[in-house]
Parts: sequence; structure tokens; C-alpha cells
Amino acid sequence: MDSRLEQFEVKMGKTKDNLISEYAGIRAGRANPHILDKITVNYYGAPTPLQQVGNISVPEARMIVIQPWDKSLMKEIEKAIQMSDIGINPNNDGTCIRLVFPELTEERRKELVKDVKKKGEAAKVAIRNIRRDGNDYLKKLSKSDDISEDQIKDLEDQIQKLTDDSIKDVDKLVEEKSKEILTV
Repeated sequence: MDSRLEQFEVKMGKTKDNLISEYAGIRAGRANPHILDKITVNYYGAPTPLQQVGNISVPEARMIVIQPWDKSLMKEIEKAIQMSDIGINPNNDGTCIRLVFPELTEERRKELVKDVKKKGEAAKVAIRNIRRDGNDYLKKLSKSDDISEDQIKDLEDQIQKLTDDSIKDVDKLVEEKSKEILTV
């Protein structure tokens, strides 16, 4: 890969990483502690990630248990989970908070797969936009006299190959996540 194209390779990689982190937040009937990644708790006036105020464990396939290190945070954690978009009511027993995930219905699974595909499509659009930026960069580069048409053509081919590979990776991620959601 030509060093002039590294910035576009990095951007496409970040797009795929972003998609992976979005997919981690989509629950598929199994308890996944990553759905709590974006939840913050008001801890002494500062918004603090939930992972930094307690121990998060998955004792069963459909349950997450949160044990705060500071018991005075129980109400704050409960409130933060209720305000989030995960759609699960926390059960507070005074020492820990339990999140019990209901079994997903067939209809809900299909909705989640649609959402997964939509996010995958958005990632592909972002990758194509990065390719367009790369091609614009090459057009500007070709106007300078210190690079030949053949070199520009090679660089365009490299950007296209990078785009094709990235889109193939996104398709694979979409397929894997869809399969995971549809597996009962």
C-alpha cells in the first residue's frame, strides 16, 4: 500500500471498528455486557462509565449482574439504566442490580436484523465516501507534475481494492450478526 493512501486505509478501518462497536450494543436474546458500554452514572457530580463504578458479570445466558463498589450508587445506576435505550428494567435487591433479558420474539429478531443491515449499509456508504475523497485527492495529485498517469492509475486501483476489501468485510460482519440474532 502506497504511503499516500494510508490515511484512507485508516479511515476505512475506523468505519469497520465503529460498526463492530455498534453491533456489540445490539442484544440478541443473550446477555452481553457491552450493551452497558454507553451508559454513564452520575458519580460525585461527574458522568462516569458504568464499568468504572462496579463489577459487571454474566452469571447466566440471559442475565447481567451489576455489583457497585459504592452501595450509595444503587439508585443512580438504576436511574441511568432506566434512562438508557436498552429497554430493560433493572431489579435492585439492595446489594446488586440484575438485568434479566427476555427471550426475543421472531418479529423482534427480524426487526433487529433489519437494523443490523441498515447499519451495515451506512458503513458501506461511509467507505464509498472515503473512496471518493481518495479519488479527489488523486485528481489534485495528478495536477502536480511530479507524478505520472500510470502511477495515478495504480493508486486508483489500490483505492478501489481497499474499498472492495472493506465492503466485503462489512458484508461479513452483517452476515455474522444477522446469523447470531436469528439463532434461537
